Amino acid sequence: MSNIQVTAKFKIHPGKEEAFKELAQACMASVKEKDTGTLQYDWYFSQDGSECRVRETYTNSNAVLAHVTNLGPLFGQVLELSEFTPEIYGDASDALVGVVEAFSPEVFAQYQGL
Repeated sequence: MSNIQVTAKFKIHPGKEEAFKELAQACMASVKEKDTGTLQYDWYFSQDGSECRVRETYTNSNAVLAHVTNLGPLFGQVLELSEFTPEIYGDASDALVGVVEAFSPEVFAQYQGL
């Protein structure tokens, strides 16, 4: 399996929930316009709006790296409003793991699946 799945976990700073949602809309617009290897990019919020999960699927590690580049400054703004922890599932390249290393990612290699 070459697909890479990501769960981006965000704890939104108190009082920043609406600003975070506005940035989420801008991120979605950017992904729709620029990304070519993104298969899934779905945003979910906790009932109280204090946490967000983004479920993402990419064709491969290079597609994730392109996504990171495409979001650029938008992602920096998201980080100003939240604490971020990534989970990566699949055969992630060393380059991909290196890009998110500062965020202490949890990385899981696939063992089996359908």
